[in-house]
Amino acid sequence: MIATVATIAGCATVAADTDYGKETIAMLKADFKSKGPATMERMLNQDEAQQLCSEYPSDAPKDKAAALEASQLKQVKYPADGKYLGDWKEGEKIAQNGRGMQSSDAVGSVNGGNCYACHQISKAEISFGNIGPSLYQYGKIRGQSEDMLKYTWAKIYNAQAFTACSNMPRFGHNGILQEKQIKDVMALLLDPASPVNK
Repeated sequence: MIATVATIAGCATVAADTDYGKETIAMLKADFKSKGPATMERMLNQDEAQQLCSEYPSDAPKDKAAALEASQLKQVKYPADGKYLGDWKEGEKIAQNGRGMQSSDAVGSVNGGNCYACHQISKAEISFGNIGPSLYQYGKIRGQSEDMLKYTWAKIYNAQAFTACSNMPRFGHNGILQEKQIKDVMALLLDPASPVNK
């Protein structure tokens, strides 16, 4: 019985002395290598949003979430020419394209948005995810006021400006989509001629 107690106490000491965060980083560095646009730097160098969401994977404290959202909103870069809408047909291609930033992609290749993985966007699409809300008739319901244009742009650019630890990628913030691509996705959502708004 004394031996059992000593063994348990010894295990507890080892567990208490182990820094699992450092052990995990060491394991990642030893076992994974950068390839193409999938780099170790992307995995290991967390910004403030990633750090907060790693620390609180299910529910960040309200004050910290609000501070993060305010900080992320300040980092949104609106279109340089002040024009928000591009070509909705190109936006549809981006919404359908799930490629990008994978180890099998060429560095500098054009990324897609993979929007249908999480959202219903048009009635014609028969396969779509439901992690995010339906965007069908997005522009028809919301209109194209300056405030709506800015909100939609910022949401696509950096969703964490509105919802800390959102599952939605920070498309502009992380350079997944370029400015022209975001304009095209904006047109898909807001242009009255887009199938989204029919």
